[in-house]
Amino acid sequence: MDKAKQLRKLPAIDRVLKTSAAQRLKTRFLPRLVDAEVRGLVEDLRETMKEGGDPGDLAPEAVAERAGARLSARLAPGVVRCVNATGVILHTGLGRAAFAPAVLEALGRELSGYCVVSVDRQEGQRIRRETAAARMLSSLTGAEAATVVNNNAAATLIALNTLAAGREAVISRGQLVEIGGSFRMPDVFKAAGVVLREVGTTNRTHRKDFADAIGPSTGLLLRVHPSNYRIGGFTAEVPLAEMIELGRAAGIPVMDDLGAGALAPIEPEPEIGQSLALGADVVTCSGDKLIGGPQCGILLGKLEWIDRVRRNPLFRALRVDKMTLCALEATLGLFLAPGGPSDAHPTFRMLRTGAPELKRRASALRARIRKEAPRLDVAVRPGFSEAGSGSLPGESLPTTLVTVRHAKLSAAAFARMLRFGDPPVYARIVEDLVCIDPRTLLPGDDRLLVRALKEVS
Repeated sequence: MDKAKQLRKLPAIDRVLKTSAAQRLKTRFLPRLVDAEVRGLVEDLRETMKEGGDPGDLAPEAVAERAGARLSARLAPGVVRCVNATGVILHTGLGRAAFAPAVLEALGRELSGYCVVSVDRQEGQRIRRETAAARMLSSLTGAEAATVVNNNAAATLIALNTLAAGREAVISRGQLVEIGGSFRMPDVFKAAGVVLREVGTTNRTHRKDFADAIGPSTGLLLRVHPSNYRIGGFTAEVPLAEMIELGRAAGIPVMDDLGAGALAPIEPEPEIGQSLALGADVVTCSGDKLIGGPQCGILLGKLEWIDRVRRNPLFRALRVDKMTLCALEATLGLFLAPGGPSDAHPTFRMLRTGAPELKRRASALRARIRKEAPRLDVAVRPGFSEAGSGSLPGESLPTTLVTVRHAKLSAAAFARMLRFGDPPVYARIVEDLVCIDPRTLLPGDDRLLVRALKEVS
């Protein structure tokens, strides 16, 4: 059959749009989007036929249904619940910290209608929207003042701009970090309008290096905690206490960028309160890493400097919304409880879970998978989990992995099918085996995981 005759089999766009499938689709999506999708699909089918390919069922109803499937897939939400079986606790691709039940309850309760954000209940006057979160942070850390912006990159940027715009900020060469994307400390200095003055060498920086660099143009001494890397061997760095001594003697503020941040003891990370107790003028960290809350950047320190940050014109551009504040306040509430965060805090529970418990959970999961999906080859093996998101680099968390092998699928194809389930399941691949780490499974995830494996098997 010649191509012209074959192309005449394509249904007219008007016929497709008059089908019941197209009409149903227009009750779900804007009619103009449905019209455009149908036109686009018919054109794609035309190109397929011109190239000699099989266009499939060309009945108008079938074409409308295919257009609906394409449109639904293209406009599906990107943020969906998934099962994190990777063993990476703070998985950046999977939203970093999982919210505690108390946080989810607060979001549903407080944001179910209008909510108090930036109005004082006593006087009825406008106040800073982060006032409550700042009080909680100060109570937890001893900071004179605190504020919140949309992430720690923003916190670093606005702090540099506030403390040292047009002047030099002195930093050890070994701390000129890159945390991913285009966030590299030299570039952030430039964007903040601060002159970079690096001292020392990649592996060794001494107090004298900082002392010699201080001059009339110095506006800030900066320490960046290596929260996403480690340098070992022949190394030396200037303790924060000594940097603060130098800063005080010269009348220069000292900033400590802690990155992951820790409100409670998590070895070997320094606690936020320790930096403040030593006298750091400004401390910055993330809210969605070791604090285990929503994405945000936290600034704490001396009232003079935090007030200047709040008055910076950048502050409004970087401020957080009601959802972030609600989630942050509920998360901080877990740290205010006697004894600090309990197992109700998912990040701390996962970090604290010991190897014997994980081995027991892995064995129970293996038995359940064997029962529900007997076609799969299931075993257990020792392995390691990760904190993730640049937190606790180099720290190994012993675990027991459940390995799953499909008789007909490669590990990559098997893992891909799991990702397209409902909900998606994310695992890791080791030696051509799909590996499940029970450390990062939340309550109820075992059932969802086994169901997903059963469907794929």
